[in-house]
Amino acid sequence: MNKLFKIQQKIVPEIVKTAQQRYNILRGIYYNQPIGRRALAKILGLSERTIRNDLEFFEKKALITISPAGTRITRIGEDFLMEVDEYIKELRDISYLENRLEKILGIETVNLVNGAVPSGDLKAEIGRMASQLLQREIRNGDILAVTGGTTLAEVASEMTYSTEPKDVTVVPGRGGLSEDVEIQANTIAAEIAKKLGGSYHLLHIPDNMAEENIYHVTKEPTIKRTLEILKQANILIHGVGTAADMAARRGMKENEIKDLLKAGAVGEAFGFYFNSEGEIIYSTTSVGLNLNDLQAISKVIVVAGGENKAEAIISAVSSKYQDILITDEITARKIISLKGGEAENRLAN
Repeated sequence: MNKLFKIQQKIVPEIVKTAQQRYNILRGIYYNQPIGRRALAKILGLSERTIRNDLEFFEKKALITISPAGTRITRIGEDFLMEVDEYIKELRDISYLENRLEKILGIETVNLVNGAVPSGDLKAEIGRMASQLLQREIRNGDILAVTGGTTLAEVASEMTYSTEPKDVTVVPGRGGLSEDVEIQANTIAAEIAKKLGGSYHLLHIPDNMAEENIYHVTKEPTIKRTLEILKQANILIHGVGTAADMAARRGMKENEIKDLLKAGAVGEAFGFYFNSEGEIIYSTTSVGLNLNDLQAISKVIVVAGGENKAEAIISAVSSKYQDILITDEITARKIISLKGGEAENRLAN
């Protein structure tokens, strides 16, 4: 934490509190617009009077517009919100936590969403941070692979349309699970490609296909072409799930899930189940990228958040497979605590 923030915290702590509150209000508008004052107050747990006063302040600064339909954030407000992200990060001393987590997991970079985010907005905030990272990192000629899941769906949703179309190709990293189409890798790949102004290829194949069928299906021309492109991917963004949740999503029977957990499985990625020591204890048959492929990809980004994912992240994330982790402050503190470190908040919430 730099000297200026320490002085502010000691002499005028109300500045810190007000900054965090106004940041939360702006972010609440961003994710729920158009939204009325009463609904916003309920979401954030603040009084309507507090909301009204801050909305008047924002309107004078041209950060929002207020109409009978509700409050919306302006483009100036959106740009300002991105700037305030870094300020709040300093206020909450998040850089310190990022450095701690990088050392614990042994990976190159950790980016954290601040812990004052309402739980309902957590995945959206992680998605926003990840989408901004992707749009900074993507270059013409890149091949981006993406997996499915609710967090990856938020990455696609939060991504803005590029002002200049990029010559990039987006492909699903795996086949699809039998779940909502909105969170399948095909859908996410198509949405991200459209927002980047690039092209995409789909992989119309179930992820948990019987092993005896995989050889014949992968010879189908369209699927074969997509898999060939996938093997050339130089950027990958994927999620991590808890072992129990992912086993259920993959259609495993209840007794099989119990056996898996009894064997020590806590986390899952790419159909591989890990114990708390990061050892693979079980894997499923699948089509697409697997863990060994990750080592040949230039930049691997993993996104996962929520305290319930802490053990899964510890088990499945390492320098062997990933380069960047995007998660949240509270999950980071839980991971540090589980690894026997001090994770106290050096700033008041």
